[in-house]
This record gives sequence, C-alpha cells and structure tokens, in this order.
Amino acid sequence: MEKIDNISKILNYKEIDNLELLAKQIVDGFIIGLHRSPYRGFSVEFAEHRLYNQGESTKHIDWKVYGRTDKLFVKQFEEETNLRAQIIIDCSNSMLFSSDKKSLNKLHYSCILASSLIHLLKKQRDAFGLYSFSNKLEIMTEAKLNESHSKYIFNELRKLMNAKPSQIKETKISDSLHKIAEQSPKRSLIILFTDFIANDGFDEIKLALQHLQFNKNEIIVFNIRDEKLETKFNFPSKTIKFVDLETGEKVSLNPETIKKEYLNAQTNIIKDLKLFAGRIGIDFVDIDINENFTVLLKSFLLKRSKMM
Repeated sequence: MEKIDNISKILNYKEIDNLELLAKQIVDGFIIGLHRSPYRGFSVEFAEHRLYNQGESTKHIDWKVYGRTDKLFVKQFEEETNLRAQIIIDCSNSMLFSSDKKSLNKLHYSCILASSLIHLLKKQRDAFGLYSFSNKLEIMTEAKLNESHSKYIFNELRKLMNAKPSQIKETKISDSLHKIAEQSPKRSLIILFTDFIANDGFDEIKLALQHLQFNKNEIIVFNIRDEKLETKFNFPSKTIKFVDLETGEKVSLNPETIKKEYLNAQTNIIKDLKLFAGRIGIDFVDIDINENFTVLLKSFLLKRSKMM
C-alpha cells in the first residue's frame, strides 16, 4: 500500500473520498519519518503502550520494549481510553479559498488533517468528537471510541469536503466557540482549525478561547492559511478582482498598492494572537496548505504527551 506523505500525492490520489484509508496512509508515512528523527520515542507501539509513571504498579511493564528502548512502558489495554479529544473545524466560506482549482482549499486540508488525527487517536485508544461551524454549529458530536462513531465522523468529514459556498454573509467564530465550551467535558484536548477570518473582533475571539480553556482543557489552534497569497500577499502586479468570500464584496485593484499596509495588518494580528495564546498556555501553530503534514502531526503528539 502506497504511503501518502505529501501534498502532491494527495492531489493525484484518485480515491480521496476514502478519508479513512487516506488518513491511514498519511499516518503510516509520518510514523516512518519519526523513526528517522529526534521524535524516535513515538513509535508504532504507541497504540498499545504508555510511559510508566513512577510509583505505580510494575505488573504491566513491557520488559521486551524496555530491552529495546531502555525506557519503561506499560501495556495499554484496548478498553482503556487515555483522553477525550474534540476536533473543531471552521467551515465558513473563507475556508474554501485556494490558489487555484487544482489545489486543496483550506477546508479540504483541514478535513484531511483532522482525519489523520482521528486515525492517531484511534490507535492510541483516545475518544474523539467533531464540531464544525460557520455562522452556527453545524456538526456536534460527543467524544466516543467505537467503530460506528468513527465511521460517522469520517462520513461527516467527507460531506464537509464537498461543501459549497453558502449564502450566509457573516461568520462569528466566538459565538460557536462559546457554545462548544459550554458542552465540552473537563480536561479534554481541543484541536481548532480556523483561518480567523470572520465578523468577530479579536477581543471577542480571545474571550472565547479563554472560555474553551476554562474547564482545564488543553488547546491547539491551527491557523490555516495559504502562505503565499494570504500571508505574504504575493500576487502578480496587475489589476485583479478580489472577492471577500465571507461577505461577497468585490474590489478591483493592483495588489502592490496595498501590499505594505496588508502585510503590516496581517503581521500585527497574528503576532497579537500568538502572544495572547502563549500567555494563557494555548499552542498556536501556523499551517500552510501548500506544505506537508509533519508540523501539525508532531504538534499534536507533543501536546498529547504533555497531557499524559
């Protein structure tokens, strides 16, 4: 079975509707990479083992693994669930942006990566749930660990990938995050995919992120962008028609006339969000939809390891 470990292979992947298989291939390629990197401590055995905690019973220590790794691991039984994870995907119109029709858009990228995280969660016997939102919550599921729940989640992600632009003109991230915070159980891992393009003020979004964290939840925010066009604003120097996917507003201009102002605004917004996230202990990770998946998957494993 071919391992899918980069964007170009996914663009040529004829069975992209089979998200579960695609996720498995992405994760398989990623795990092989871990064995060649400083992240060697994460192995294919993480689905069945966890690190031994000093003071607990030695009854279930796997001494064979100790012999190979010089580290103490405890056998993890299938019925055990280590944590609850909630994956939240912004599916508003702005997430449908891509550089061209042949590229993955931001929502595609988020759904594929969410599928990969779900595959990792399943291997580690972690419960998982899914939320999606535009101007309101679209999908709401509890965190569970069983095969029927898994198939339901993958099916909902496939539907999201086929989403068309809605007629709704405005999106408020903060409203949806507040509602999710009210429903999330304590001590969950919350993984948010968004581009932060919405009708909210950033102070409102910060309050919503704090609310998510209120029940001692751990949070990873993946800021999903097209680095070349949305972050660096590298458009050709000619008159281009720009369309706001959230509001439908249109304007024609030469990008060079506003590039400096745009870059300053973008830099300040992201810098402010990162500083805020750092102060309250939220992991904030920039993700470029034209790059491979290793940054996101490593960030997830590092965050999970800190929680155990």
